[in-house]
Amino acid sequence: MAETEIEWTDATWNPVAGCSVMSAGCTNCYAMRMAKRLEAMGVEKYQGLTETRNRKAVWTGKIHEDHHALNVPYKWKKPKKIFVNSMSDLFHDKVSEEFILEVWKVMEETPHHNYQILTKRPDRMLDILTKKGGKILSNVWLGTSIENERVAYRADELRNVPAKIRFISFEPLIGPVGAINLSNIHWAIVGGESGPFARPIQEQWIDEIHDQCAIYDTAFFFKQWGTWGADNKKRSKKANGRVYRGQTWDEMPQYAY
Repeated sequence: MAETEIEWTDATWNPVAGCSVMSAGCTNCYAMRMAKRLEAMGVEKYQGLTETRNRKAVWTGKIHEDHHALNVPYKWKKPKKIFVNSMSDLFHDKVSEEFILEVWKVMEETPHHNYQILTKRPDRMLDILTKKGGKILSNVWLGTSIENERVAYRADELRNVPAKIRFISFEPLIGPVGAINLSNIHWAIVGGESGPFARPIQEQWIDEIHDQCAIYDTAFFFKQWGTWGADNKKRSKKANGRVYRGQTWDEMPQYAY
């Protein structure tokens, strides 16, 4: 629960800790490395969430629901864009439906904030929100992660989720997604992978998404090149920067405010 360096949000809020590797985009997840560090620092809610395999931190699949964290957004009086569960997935199978609805209650009672929820499980998101009557909170943006065309079907599942703002995070983009259908998707975030084991990104993969955004009037946000630059050379994330096609792209969804 803190200010963040993530370019498209103001703060992170983690009422859930822990996750599982779901698809190829999870392989080098920064949250696994961070959870291991927090465990080493003695932070209770991160104990037992990761194990070491081949010198890398990997999720154990253990989940911790942090009821104390539910109070945090009430304390933030100034409106913020809040990324929910940067260290987990709210719609993980082991997160109880009851707890998800508690999180929903907090968001409903703090309408001065805009909440951004990102999941690799849009099917469960759809199931739970449909069961609760499909009530749309105008301050809650719902999204899914797509790292390559093998999981592009998540866009179709997201399209059916009741939401004011729907968005896709194409990060880490580790393969082409092709001519993905972005109808009724309001925002696309694109970024390359960073870290010691980062996989390269190709500019033509970004081009495909950018062109689809133009077709469907979807806001385009280019977050970073990551460890691999436009010239396919490996260097620091900071050195590679955020410039794509000669400019930075910070578009936000049209009906965000």
